[in-house]
Parts: sequence; C-alpha cells; structure tokens
Amino acid sequence: MGICLKERTEETVRIYFEKANTVEIKTVLPQKAKTVEEALEDYQQTLLPGAASYGRTIWLNQTYVGDIWCYGIHLEEEPDAMISYCVFEEAFWRKGIATEAVTIFLQEISEKFQLETVGAFTFLNNVASIRVLEKNGFERKEVFEEEGRMSAYFQKKI
Repeated sequence: MGICLKERTEETVRIYFEKANTVEIKTVLPQKAKTVEEALEDYQQTLLPGAASYGRTIWLNQTYVGDIWCYGIHLEEEPDAMISYCVFEEAFWRKGIATEAVTIFLQEISEKFQLETVGAFTFLNNVASIRVLEKNGFERKEVFEEEGRMSAYFQKKI
C-alpha cells in the first residue's frame, strides 16, 4: 500500500493542526491544542529527554495524510502508553491506512520503549476507529460516559 511513518516537524505540526481542525474530525477526535501555538508547544515537549509522548506522521506514497502518536508513556514497573491517530485527508478514509499505520507504529514503539501494553480511548460512535483497534488486536476493556458522550477504553498486550 505504500504506508510509511516519518518524523514530525514544526511544518507538519502546523499542517496537521489546520487539517484536523474540522467539524468532521473534531466530532470523533477531541483536540487538546486550541491554537497552532499550543500545538507547536506540545510538539516541542515531545523533543525533550524523557518526554511522555512521541509522534510520527503518516504518509501514503509521497502524500502526508495524518499523524499517529503515543502519550502517557510510563516506563516503570509495567511499561505502557496510550495511542491516538488521525488520517485527516477525507479522500483517504476507509482505505486501511490507519490500520496499517497503527500496525507499523505499534512495532516501532514497542521496540523503542519496551512497552508491555498499549491503550486507546475512542468515542463509541467512532466505528472506523474501533475497527482499526480491533484489527490490530486491541480488546475493549471498558465502556463509560464522559461529558455526555459514550466512550470506550481498548487495550493490547504487546
């Protein structure tokens, strides 16, 4: 399929912030950063030694189509982290890109951080994201309501 993950840069952070700042994406993926400056500051934090988050860009052939990242990285006792991902180009939705990107990313972060488990939250109405997680071996562990929305927690042992 031609999926590869590349380094994040200030330029890709700016592009991601603009492209993911749509009603369609915000409906299924809450955005922490409210401004591009906040997004850039968050990115800068990932570059510091011992950072608790790590991200990559998703490319299909030579086209930048999204981001994938892990956060809440804990390396003591039982190393774990949370993942999140977004294919922001609607023309590339429902083509298996996120599924393959998650597969590649899980391999990378399990080697880089020696993780034992990886978790993910998603809204229950985000059927596409649930399919991505299930195809990658995640199991639904919990369903809950938060701020009036039904959500689920998924987990995978690596």
